[in-house]
Amino acid sequence: MLSVRNLINTSDLTVDDIEQILTHAQTFDEVNSRMLKKLPTLRGRTIVNLFLEPSTRTKSSFELACKRLGADTISMAGSSSSVVKGESLVDTIKTLDAMGVDMYICRARFAGSPEIIERTTSARIVNAGDGKHAHPTQALLDLHTLYKHFGHLDGLNVGILGDCLHSRVTGSLAPALAKMGAHVTLIGPPPFLPPRPDALGASSTSNLDAVLPDLDVLYMLRVQMERIEGALIPSIREYSALFGMDKTRAARMQKHAVFMHPGPVNRGVELTSDIADAPNSLILDQVNAGVSVRMSVIYLLLGGEADDTRA
Repeated sequence: MLSVRNLINTSDLTVDDIEQILTHAQTFDEVNSRMLKKLPTLRGRTIVNLFLEPSTRTKSSFELACKRLGADTISMAGSSSSVVKGESLVDTIKTLDAMGVDMYICRARFAGSPEIIERTTSARIVNAGDGKHAHPTQALLDLHTLYKHFGHLDGLNVGILGDCLHSRVTGSLAPALAKMGAHVTLIGPPPFLPPRPDALGASSTSNLDAVLPDLDVLYMLRVQMERIEGALIPSIREYSALFGMDKTRAARMQKHAVFMHPGPVNRGVELTSDIADAPNSLILDQVNAGVSVRMSVIYLLLGGEADDTRA
């Protein structure tokens, strides 16, 4: 089992924890390829999907993961919870706890929300993304995708391109990659780069073209339009010209290099359609990996037994 009770960020995980999650995810890959995908593993367990911020990919992925493990689920969106009526998050959790909840999966607009839940309940918690802080299961599904493609993580040169300073994906992915032996470079205009990339186990540069030939992986982040409007960079046109991926830039990369993106993709901004749909794009592989990895995390945190993955 894992060394942590809750998954708040990848920085809390040991190398052994990550390896366990990835190993079990491979088992769940096989389960998810079957005609009948549902297991009795967590029958009788109750999981609340508490999504206080809009989400499509992550919410759907977690809901499928819970159902395929056989758990009873309650799905709550911010617009349908009592939080919109003024109830505090703490009171919401206390109310749900009275119903015998075993796990909360929380997506929140504000950083630190999973920690508030952690202090309120003895149930297990999975952070499904909190503000600009962390998104650990996205990082883990990215590791799973890369491991399946390359057969290893140690020694990979990974560039993370975009608004690394405000990205919860970067906050979880860069430390996880570094922990597993990859070399991480954060790439973007100066306002998008953290002042201490070394704190994330990474280096940084604003010269995309200089580092492209060395990369095994280019991971592009979604450009959040509100950052453009806030004048952190002059315009979408300029960002795309200096940091957008197209065929010309892709030609400078190694033949085996791959492209990744957490979605949703802004075609024509972070990358062109021919890059998004290229044979070496792993974007849909990432989506596919999400269900298996989230099944693995839920299974391990709730103490599933080794033979529970049998149909």
